[in-house]
Amino acid sequence: QVQLVESGGGLVQAGGSLILSCAASGRTFSSYTMGWFRQAPGKEREFVSSFGSSARWSGGRIDYADSVKGRFAISRDDAKNTVTLQMNALKPEDTAVYYCGASLLSDPRRATSYNYWGQGTQVTVSS
Repeated sequence: QVQLVESGGGLVQAGGSLILSCAASGRTFSSYTMGWFRQAPGKEREFVSSFGSSARWSGGRIDYADSVKGRFAISRDDAKNTVTLQMNALKPEDTAVYYCGASLLSDPRRATSYNYWGQGTQVTVSS
């Protein structure tokens, strides 16, 4: 069982930065691929970024959606059970609720691959 708690969302002007953090409970954090997704009103939850487990098939692989590549950076600290999303050069279209997920399955770009989710944190980017 893994419990995830996101923090760090808020209101920021376009071009600004935010850091989202996800704290996980449980002793097997390092076994999970950790991912960030977002969901805007009326839209499906979409993949943002993932960081694979170095202990599993993914070998610590990092992946980004094209829409955030070059602007966002994901990191994880298995000793602290945390995963972080550094978001720079934010755009109004980045506005959404951001969710942290933990997955033991393949294909980390699919929301259905995730076993556990946090409650989400709102990010609002004003123009």
